[in-house]
Amino acid sequence: MLDVQDDQGGPVMVLVRPQMAENIGAAARAMRNFGLTGLRLVAPRDGWPNPKAVAMASGAGAVLDRAGLFPDTAAAIADCTRVYATTARPRGLVKPVMTPEAAMAEARGLIAAGKRVAVLFGPERAGLENDDLIPAQAIVTVPVDPAFFSLNLAQCVLLMAYEYRRAGLPAAPAEPALGEAEMAMQGEVEKLGDHFEEKLDAAGFFFPPGKAPGMKRNLRAMLARWGLTRAEVQTLHGILRQLARRA
Repeated sequence: MLDVQDDQGGPVMVLVRPQMAENIGAAARAMRNFGLTGLRLVAPRDGWPNPKAVAMASGAGAVLDRAGLFPDTAAAIADCTRVYATTARPRGLVKPVMTPEAAMAEARGLIAAGKRVAVLFGPERAGLENDDLIPAQAIVTVPVDPAFFSLNLAQCVLLMAYEYRRAGLPAAPAEPALGEAEMAMQGEVEKLGDHFEEKLDAAGFFFPPGKAPGMKRNLRAMLARWGLTRAEVQTLHGILRQLARRA
């Protein structure tokens, strides 16, 4: 049967034949960390509900309470229009292979358009079988070390939930927020560099002479990298003038 309690605000995480109740609980906790609550279980080995899952969920019991129980993968995804299958091995099937980042960015767009999206996760021991992979439109593979490609079930759920959450966050600003501060113009930074060179030259800083050009370039690069405000430029001019007077 279909579970009408599934949260349509995010992808439905479908755990196919999970072997340990503790991993179900850990997966629920990972989902809750990133605001997801749609969980479906396909024939869990140790039955359902299971108190071991509740103990491991550590506060995410509401996700477990809403979890749908299904006899097979086909039933669990019957109402979904887009299905991603997580596996380290495509197993020879001709399907698009996506990274978690690309898949969840696509999923966010589909869900915003009113589509129901599912992500399949296989049993801990061997992962999804070909019969589970066939109905999926795309395979999601994590670029892990080929010599050790096995991810814990809850880790894999957490990774997908994280990427879904991240896809909806605004892009981080290139620079830290500076409030109302006015950034210095390039010409002002250039004049500050001239002032530094003048005072440092007078103090005999650029020694030996052969290294002076490189030292001056480093000074200019450092000033440019700082991203100074106009007030900071004026402060540095004042410091240089005061130090010269003291000298």
